[in-house]
Amino acid sequence: MTGSQTLSPDRIRQLVSPYLIDSIEDSIVNQLGSYLDLLIKWNAKTNLTAIREPEEIVRQHFGESLFAGQQLLRQGLSESASLLDFGSGAGFPGLPIQILLPQLQVTLAESQSKKASFLREAVRTLNLTTTVYAGRVEDMPQAERFDVVTLRAVDNMQAALAGAVPRLAEAGTLAVLTTENQRAAVTQHAPEILWAEAIAIPQSEQRILLLGKPSK
Repeated sequence: MTGSQTLSPDRIRQLVSPYLIDSIEDSIVNQLGSYLDLLIKWNAKTNLTAIREPEEIVRQHFGESLFAGQQLLRQGLSESASLLDFGSGAGFPGLPIQILLPQLQVTLAESQSKKASFLREAVRTLNLTTTVYAGRVEDMPQAERFDVVTLRAVDNMQAALAGAVPRLAEAGTLAVLTTENQRAAVTQHAPEILWAEAIAIPQSEQRILLLGKPSK
């Protein structure tokens, strides 16, 4: 893994450092760089993200995702646990979390075929063990359950929560990256979840991370 042709490893490390509790290894920085290059290449022909500027991609997409991963670790997540990234899109937050925690069993669920194709290519390029599920989470086998389900930038939060909550293991964690303005709507649409105190995301006045567990 040679890193990025777009941004230097030092610049990537500098951009993500405000989001990190612990420092990250050079190999992780290099993988993030390769991911960035691939995302920019694909984004030129397929609309994967509205953010086009490389440094903003690293800040907003990579940094926020890594922040969520480290917060989950602080909450006691096992590094070999299972995680479902619901409506993964271009892979956020699931792929940066997988890069950070390579032993984690990550499934990226994405129903749009072009985005799912990108995710498969990213997994192959980065030599990850990540599973890509190219379909609707609601169509997964009923028995599929995960220790963590993540939601970020979903089109319909109410529908996403209705699909995500049944996928939680009995003591699983629902992790929602959202805004303070949407906080009440998130909690309203998932009354069966007991939410912890919202965690403010660095470098943002509005972005928050909500972590919750089933009440039963």
